[in-house]
Formats: sequence, structure tokens, C-alpha cells
Amino acid sequence: MKKKSSFSTKGQRADIGDLRIYRILANRYADAVGPFVFLDHIVPTIQTKINKEGTGAHPHRGIATLTYILNGEDEHFDGAGNYAIVHSGGIQWMKAGKGIIHDETLNYDSRTDSKLIHAFQFWINLPAKIKAEKPEYLAIEGNEVPYKALPDKSGWIKVIVGSFEDLSSPIPDYSEQFLYHIHLEQDTVFTVNFADKLEVAAYLPTMSATINDENFNDGDFVEFDRKEGSLEIRNPNTEACDLLLFGGETYQEPVFAEGPFVMNSKLDIANAYRDFYNGDYGKIDYEKQRSKTQ
Repeated sequence: MKKKSSFSTKGQRADIGDLRIYRILANRYADAVGPFVFLDHIVPTIQTKINKEGTGAHPHRGIATLTYILNGEDEHFDGAGNYAIVHSGGIQWMKAGKGIIHDETLNYDSRTDSKLIHAFQFWINLPAKIKAEKPEYLAIEGNEVPYKALPDKSGWIKVIVGSFEDLSSPIPDYSEQFLYHIHLEQDTVFTVNFADKLEVAAYLPTMSATINDENFNDGDFVEFDRKEGSLEIRNPNTEACDLLLFGGETYQEPVFAEGPFVMNSKLDIANAYRDFYNGDYGKIDYEKQRSKTQ
């Protein structure tokens, strides 16, 4: 049985400085897909000058942030002293837990001749007991991301979160959840099956595709029904296309979100702000953290 689409929609502009961004989730139809409560698409752009400002130091609590860099390099700092630069194909993952400050700066990849930047940022809602834990951080370069070629040279799949067949992401998950990057060559098909009750969405960042016999355009976010079934993804284009599939089991606890915090009650939100203003989320020492890797 093929899954049916519930709706499709486009993102809204949410630029930060020179970064051209479309906010895909939350949107007018959905606040979450499984544990995923936020998705920003930093669209493909040729960068003409080095970005020195970054997003600016800001707090998070109750979520894990995940930045997936298709093209470029992403520099991460946080209030727990973690620092890394991750390059094209890599992932920055940070469990905010009970609270942390972080800052990220996206630039073109200094290891290549390309000036192209292209990335995604997700927020993954954490269960209440994990929201109370200490922050954690992982920097994963592109060659460490689980990868598999698809049959008949039709393309490939990367497992950013969760598992697919014999592939398993190194990123911790605290519920059933998945995030796949699927690359399909011209006029090829890929089929994937999903269990009953799982929430499933697709995002087409740059090109159109046909999913279960429906045509969708570049920039479309599509959510599907929660019944057991398959997605048959076809690339009708004259060149290769990419899409993201993500979702998981329904988040089981109350959700209260405000600004950079995603908690389980209004009191939790108030405490998150209190602890931030008390200085409990740490402080970034940019020069000291950079010097650790030199």
C-alpha cells in the first residue's frame, strides 16, 4: 500500500545576515514531524565574502540541534567549551539538554575550490528526562556519515539520523526517528517502507520529484499519512536530484515552545529563561576554544 500525502507547502523567508534561508518547519499545517520541530534550509548560494559574524551566541534548552552541511564548512562554539569545524557532507549535533549557549558560522569549504554553501538546520525535541541532562556535542565529517549505493547505479542514501537496513547513524536517538538524504540519478526510482503510526515528511530542496505518483516541485515540504505503507520516489528530471525524508514516532509529552527553548510546560519555559539570565548556560571563549585545535 502506498502512503498518501496529507498536504504540501512552501517555506517562508527567514534570512540571517547574508544567509538566504527558508523556514520549512514549523509551518501553517504542522508544528512537528515525529520529534523534529524545526527545519531551516540555507539555500545554495555562491559566497562572495567570508562570514565572520555567524549566528551570534544564543541559548537552547530541551532540544538537540543538528546542522547538516551539504556544501561549505561550519564552525561551532558552545558554552561547554566544545569547538569544531565540519566540512561539506558533515554534521554538527548538539544536545542542549538542560541548557547551553552556542554559535555557528557557515562559510565556503576551504578544502575545495568551490564557493558554494548549502545546509540545513533541524531541531529535535527531546523527552523530558533527557531535557534535564547535561549537554553533549558531536562533530561528524562527511566520510563518517553512513552511506550506501542504491541498486542498479540509481543513486545513494545517507543516514543522518536513525537506521536504514544495515546502516546506523552515530547520532544518539531517544525515540524512533530517522533522517535520510536520498540522491537519485536521472529517471530512476527508489522505494522505502514505513511502519504504522510513524510520522513521515519529505523535503525537495532544489529539484522536483514524483512521490507515489504525485508531482512535487522544488521547495515543497510534503507530509504523508500515518498508516503503514511505502513511498515510491521517482526522479523525472534530466539530471540527478536530492531529497530529505525525516520523521519518527509521535512525541508523547506536552510541548511548550518559546524562542530557542522547547519544553514540556510553561513553568519549564520560565525556568529556562531564569537559568539563562542567571548565567547557567556557560560562556563562549572564542579565542581559547579555537586555540585548542591549533
